Amino acid sequence: MKNIVYFLIVLVPFFTSCGSDSGKIPSDVVNNPVSASGEKNNDLPRMSFDKMEHDFGKIIQGEKVTYNFKFKNSGNSDLLISQVHSSCGCTVPDYPHEPIKPGETGLIKVTFDSAGRTGIQNKAVTIVSNCQPNQTILKIKGKVIKP
Repeated sequence: MKNIVYFLIVLVPFFTSCGSDSGKIPSDVVNNPVSASGEKNNDLPRMSFDKMEHDFGKIIQGEKVTYNFKFKNSGNSDLLISQVHSSCGCTVPDYPHEPIKPGETGLIKVTFDSAGRTGIQNKAVTIVSNCQPNQTILKIKGKVIKP
């Protein structure tokens, strides 16, 4: 009886953890830029930003400030952003979850909450996409001053 219980304890998590594909990019949209033969793939999406760093200047402590990083898919296939994350919990990114067609534009909205912060702040926002390279880093900075 003990063996059956141990067997079930081991197998139940195995079978229940294998069924979810949420949040994953389908493999048919991920392109390899160079094949094994050395041929380059020119059909990749490309993120082109107006600017990749923003300086808020002086920020009064407790203030929330936002900047929209504008980008364009200057590549030749749909751009898919799988995730965007920041280097700190005080910085919250928002991004388009639908594919960006070639030639279309989009925004990465970054909000910084200066509550509890003082002095010079430098934060990074990492974008993971189906571009090559697959990570792009945006930066925000500012000097938080007490009111």
